Amino acid sequence: MKFKLFAFLYFLSGVFTLCNATEYHVAKTGNDLNTGSASAPFKTIQAAADIARAGDVITVHEGVYREWVNPVNGGTSDINRIVYQAAPGENVAIKGSEVVSGWQKVSKNVWKVVLGNDMFGDYNPYQQLIEGDWFLDLGRKHHTGEVYLNDKALFEVASLDQVKDPKPLENALYPEASIYQWYSESNAENTTIWANFQGADPNREHVEINVRRYVFWPAKNYVNYITVRGFTLSQAAPKWAPPTAAQDGLIGPNWSKGWIIENNTVSNSKCVGISLGKEHSTGENRWTKEKVKHGTQRQRDVVFNALKIGWSKETIGAHIVRNNTIYDCGQAGIVGHLGAIFSQIYNNHIYDITTQRQYRGYEMAGIKLHVAIDTYIHNNLIHDCWKGLWLDWQAQGVRVSKNVMYRNFQQDLFIEVSHGPHLVDNNVLLSKQAFLNAAQGSAIVNNLIGGEVMLRPVLNRFTPYHYQHSTMVAGLMTIQGGDDRYYNNIFISQKESGKLLTGTYHYDNFPVSVNEWVPGQSPDDYAKLLYPVSIASNLYLNGSKAFVRETGAVVDSSFATQVQLIENSEGVFLKFELNDSYKNVKNVQVSTEMLGEAFQPEVPFLNPDGGQIRIDTDYFNVARDQEKPAAGPFQKLEAGSNTMKLWPKQFLNVK
Repeated sequence: MKFKLFAFLYFLSGVFTLCNATEYHVAKTGNDLNTGSASAPFKTIQAAADIARAGDVITVHEGVYREWVNPVNGGTSDINRIVYQAAPGENVAIKGSEVVSGWQKVSKNVWKVVLGNDMFGDYNPYQQLIEGDWFLDLGRKHHTGEVYLNDKALFEVASLDQVKDPKPLENALYPEASIYQWYSESNAENTTIWANFQGADPNREHVEINVRRYVFWPAKNYVNYITVRGFTLSQAAPKWAPPTAAQDGLIGPNWSKGWIIENNTVSNSKCVGISLGKEHSTGENRWTKEKVKHGTQRQRDVVFNALKIGWSKETIGAHIVRNNTIYDCGQAGIVGHLGAIFSQIYNNHIYDITTQRQYRGYEMAGIKLHVAIDTYIHNNLIHDCWKGLWLDWQAQGVRVSKNVMYRNFQQDLFIEVSHGPHLVDNNVLLSKQAFLNAAQGSAIVNNLIGGEVMLRPVLNRFTPYHYQHSTMVAGLMTIQGGDDRYYNNIFISQKESGKLLTGTYHYDNFPVSVNEWVPGQSPDDYAKLLYPVSIASNLYLNGSKAFVRETGAVVDSSFATQVQLIENSEGVFLKFELNDSYKNVKNVQVSTEMLGEAFQPEVPFLNPDGGQIRIDTDYFNVARDQEKPAAGPFQKLEAGSNTMKLWPKQFLNVK
């Protein structure tokens, strides 16, 4: 009875707060001494952020706002949050940059500007180096600053001589753009920037430089239940974001709970666009600074340090990142270690991530998450990135569903040193390297895979696994390989230099049951074991090769088909041909019951919300035939030509 009374009073308190909520307005014509009403708006978003409380809405009107928005307060629950929104139908940009004029011509295409350091405050991006754990500088220094000509980033180079005589940079994804170059020098008083604008006059064009570290970022932790909606967010100078340091981003919750980041355009972060990552106290680049413990050991330390400060489902994560367009970020579109637990990331278009490629590192992808516990990543379009989606360490209970990935430089999907369970279903993976599996405990179901599938054990890294739906660590173990399930996939090889690219043949020496796998008495026997796999009912075309002991599969080497991806103003289309062989695959209905348990954590395959898995819809949410579900991500395939509109999603089957 007391619990019911408490719950009722808590509900009433939320209703009371909502009823007393205030809508604050911000406009370029406003004044921070105003009240923030529609008729007397504030001039800066920060003026509203300083006074907003749970339940309040901050509506920002048309214009460009050059400020770091630092939310001071958060909401108290999912229904009692603080909302920051662009006024409906109005274009609102928040930038971490400033416009720079007063350029002096040095030579034909080279200009320079001398800036007083007071314009940067306590963070000068032209003195701040990109550095830290898991970062590779490729032999030269890189700064978090940037120069933009008409909203397009120039390329930082190592010397003024290079600016004066620019050559295309061989690492760049778009070499023709890389001859737009800049170089800087900075002392205690001034920062000087030289730039080659290739014939453009910077005093007539729109030239900006990074000035602020963040665009939208709380300075303190645990600023919960914030919504950020409808903005253009760009041109910031965050630091490198490894899993063993505080993870900066152009926008992010900074170790909080319950944020919604939706319907925004996020671009031109020197490192990370959206960070859902860890805070400072649990570790800060100790591998690089101290050179004592290896980074993987420091990373284990970070996990236990996080538990010590209260990292749990009740305090961190449960974010929603949806309907955003994210591009032109130097490290990752979305990053997170520990902080993305129990979150959803969906309906985002992520592309052109790490296109400059002047530095490298092990945290570079469209989406790079460590510890994606019960995280649901679905319906995203990810292309032209270093990697597409990289799930590293403790991706337990994650589901990757109905995404499209292609033309990524390395893998579309990389799952690393995780023990499962992970479910990968109804995706279209078309890069040359489709899937690198350096994990175990995966279920790969009803995907279209047009690139190489690779398998890699990791015997020198002990990584944690968890009690189900919890951050509590249940144990640690290496990755020996196996414990994987492949059902109902379509593999279509794309051959290069005679190399066989895709299929499940990498598992040919793996057992298929525990009866074949009974270990001996020595710990060394356990260390050599390959865990059993279950592979059945897949379709293999164009020379794709099946697991040697597979049942229910169809291998059709006589039929050659090409997967054609078409991009135009109407969207992204997929076109390919099938013959009748796809009808002969003995497909199975995939569910929690048939998938069993992931071996190491000894927990079943469930949805991130704890519900039972049943793969009963396809990529387009079309119901699958219960008696004979089709292979691949599309239920309504036909012999002959098939055309699908993948993005925005629209079911087609045009002959």
